[in-house]
Formats: sequence, C-alpha cells, structure tokens
Amino acid sequence: MSTTSRTPDSTGTRSAKPGAKAGALKANTLGLWDVVFMAVATSAPITVMSGNVPISVGFGVGTGTPATYIWATVILSVFAIAYVTMARYVTSTAAFYGFISRGLGRVFGLGTGYMVTFSYIVFEASIIGIFSYFGQLAFKDQLGLDINWVVFALFGLVTIGALSYFEISMAAKILTLLLFTEIAILAIMAFGVLFHGGGPDGLMPETLNPVNVFLPNGLQVAAPGLAMFIAFWSWTGFESTVMYGEESKNPRKIIPIATMIAVTGVGVFYTFVSWMSVAGNGAKTAIALAQSANPLDMFFHPTNVFVGHGWVLVMEWLMMTGSFACAMAFHNAAARYMYSLGREGVLPGVLGRTHKKHGSPHIASFVQTGIAILWILGFFFLNQDPYADLFTILAVLGTFSLLIVQTITMAAVYNYFRHHHPEENVWRTKVAPILGGIGMVCVVIMMITNLDTAAGPAASTLLFKLIPYITAGLFLAGVAQALYLRKTNPLKYETIGHVAMGEDG
Repeated sequence: MSTTSRTPDSTGTRSAKPGAKAGALKANTLGLWDVVFMAVATSAPITVMSGNVPISVGFGVGTGTPATYIWATVILSVFAIAYVTMARYVTSTAAFYGFISRGLGRVFGLGTGYMVTFSYIVFEASIIGIFSYFGQLAFKDQLGLDINWVVFALFGLVTIGALSYFEISMAAKILTLLLFTEIAILAIMAFGVLFHGGGPDGLMPETLNPVNVFLPNGLQVAAPGLAMFIAFWSWTGFESTVMYGEESKNPRKIIPIATMIAVTGVGVFYTFVSWMSVAGNGAKTAIALAQSANPLDMFFHPTNVFVGHGWVLVMEWLMMTGSFACAMAFHNAAARYMYSLGREGVLPGVLGRTHKKHGSPHIASFVQTGIAILWILGFFFLNQDPYADLFTILAVLGTFSLLIVQTITMAAVYNYFRHHHPEENVWRTKVAPILGGIGMVCVVIMMITNLDTAAGPAASTLLFKLIPYITAGLFLAGVAQALYLRKTNPLKYETIGHVAMGEDG
C-alpha cells in the first residue's frame, strides 16, 4: 500500500508514514464477475423495479417510463467512460474521494469525501428499512405471522455485520446467489409477458420512444424531471466497482470492464423489465395500479397472469432477500470508505485496521453496524414507518450527497487529465468528462426541483428539511479539517486522498 508523491505524474508512489499502522485489505480476492455482482447488488434490481417504476408510471411520465431508463443508460455510460479511465491510473478503495483529491486538490477532496462516506453509511439503514417492510409483508401474507418491522431490521443488520467480518469473497458469493435469484424472478415475469405478446394493449413498443420522456403518456400532467430523477436514482451504487480495486485480481483491467458491464447491463435490464411491466398490465391498468395503495401490484399482477400465482409468492420472498443483498453491498462500501479515511488518519486510525486472517476492515464494519442500528432504533422509537419514512428519507439524504459528488468527480477527472497522461484518448479524458458532467448537472437540478415529490409524505419531516444543510455541513467539515491539517500537520495533509495501490499492484 502506498501514497502518491507530488510529482508531475501522481501515480508515482512512496511510503506513507501516517498510514504505517494501517492494515491492508486482502488482495487478489475478487474476480471480474465478483466485482460486477457486488456493484449490481447495490443497485438492487428487484427493489428498484418494484419501488421506483410505479412512482414514475403513476406520477412521472406514465407509460413513457421505460424510455427514461434509455436516457439514463446513455448518460451514465458516458459518465462511466470518464470514470473508468481515471480508475486505470488510480486504484483506491475510496474511489470518489481519491479521484477528487487528485483532480481538484486535497481540500476539496476531503470535503466531498465526508459527503460520499455519509451517503454510503445511511444507505444501509435505508435499504434495511425496505427489507423489513418486505419481510413483514411476506411473513404476514404467507405465514400469518405479524412481526414488528424492527425485528427484521435488527436481524438483518446483525447478520450483515457478522458476514462482513470475513473476507470479501464470502460476501461476494452470497451476493451473487441473492442477486441471481432476484434477477431471475424479474426475468421470468418479463419474458412471460413478452412470450404472450403483452397485455390488453399488446407489447406497446411506443413506450420505448425517447420523446415520450417529455409527454404525460396517460397522465393529466407530465413530470419528466421526477421521472428522470427516479431513473438515475435506480443506478445508485454502480460506481462501487472501483472501491474493490485493492481486493481484485488485476484491478486496472477488470475494474473498468466491471463498471461498464454494471452500467450498460443494468440499463438494458431495467429498460426491458419496466417495459414489460407496463405492457403486461396495459396502459390504463399500469397507471391505475401505480397510483393505488398497493403499487407493488404493478409487478404482482402481470406475474400472476402470465406466469402463475406461485411465482407471485416467490417474488414476495425475493423482494426481501434482494433488499438484504443491497443493504449488505452498501455495508461493505461504507466500511471501506471509513477504512480508507481511517488509514490516512483523517478519521480515527483504528478504523484503518484490517483482520489479520480475513483482510477485512472489520473494525470499520462493526462501527458501520452500530451506526445503522442507531438509525433503526431512532426511527422505531419515533414511530416512523420503515418504508414511507426510514427508507425514503435516508435514501433521499444519501442520494442528494452522492449525485453532487458524482458531478464533481467529472470535473476532477477532466482536470486530472489536463496535467497527466497526455497520451490518453481525448474522448475518454476530455469529451466524456464534459458530457458526463453536463448530464450529471442536469440530474442534480432535476433532483433538487423534485425532491419533495420523490419523498412523498416524508417531505414534511424535519430530517428531510435538513438534508441540504447536512450535506453542506459535511462538506465544510471536511474542508475545515483539510485546511487545519495543511497548517498543523503537512505530512498527514499530503496523504489526504492519496493512499492507493502502487503501479505494481
């Protein structure tokens, strides 16, 4: 493990005294598909489709929703091209933090580092909220057991914490299995609709027309900004591929490939499944179900009609396991960000230690479990709903910071390649960062203007209203700490965002 020196090419390395006591993650553990599945698990396909598509269909652009995923796939693919180009030269567990520190400086880097670390920290508790909601639903409907949601939430967090104690390959195997099952059930529903030629309105290919993103498509009023924000929200976590570079085999080769697969593969799948969910219900029924008290019926109904009721029962359980996989993936991401900041001495150094045998950031993992439990208990004692409040508020809180950091990352990539590696392709280092940055700025604008609608009833809560101030506070705290270190501890300041694998891996 090394930290780069301040040479014209910042991929050079030297030893890092501030991080000398930090442990190393277990290298050469993850293969290409392990990384892909770890990243896709954070996107949680079954949770995204069942939770996000009905919002877009019912309150965004109606039956034009599948087209929003086409737009998002194209824009995020351009973003990913610039992102993975940087990843070829910087292999760091704290991806955004490391990239921004190198491209825009350590002060800006630590400010955004706190923002993105906080995002991943709250994402686990958020996803555990919807996991507990699905669990309570499945146990009540199929087993007749009415168990309080907090039991599922605490069980899920403790189980994830225990599994994450071991080396990352164990988590990868579990996530691969759970991800495969949730993708399979969505595919069964989608192909069932396709092979039967669709519902009452046929296959409805017009839903894929990109122009429909700007039309109401069966609604009284179109809200394209909301629909597009929801679509981009569906990819949250795909960027986590880069976090596993230090634990991967030949990271400079497989991380870029894994990232592009995670972006484009997920995009094609989302487009197909959302299209078939609309076509399977028909235009009027799809909108009616999306706006109903049980929006999950938008997926349950076509599954029941075209595949069979037994598969609906299976889908209920897989919604639970799929959200568990997502929470586990975000847990690993949060732990690695805290580990990265800990080994640099920015956060307490104990977070930068790894297990002697498993090579896992076990202390950071324990801390993350503790923080998530506090979030859960806080919402429980305030009598908040696990879906409408816990999941929604924390998801919006994390996404608000994350999308801003993604936008800043494009500026960092562009600026980094202005000074380094002139031999690199202009499309990847200049054009893609500019286009990706413009696209992400548009997404951030859509997010800000549609935040209240996306949050629903939770928009009236104090925590929701504090979201912009929390984000600004995190950034300013990081900036202040970096400026303080620059004055009082130049060596530690030099380390900020610059600990990464050496050129020799």
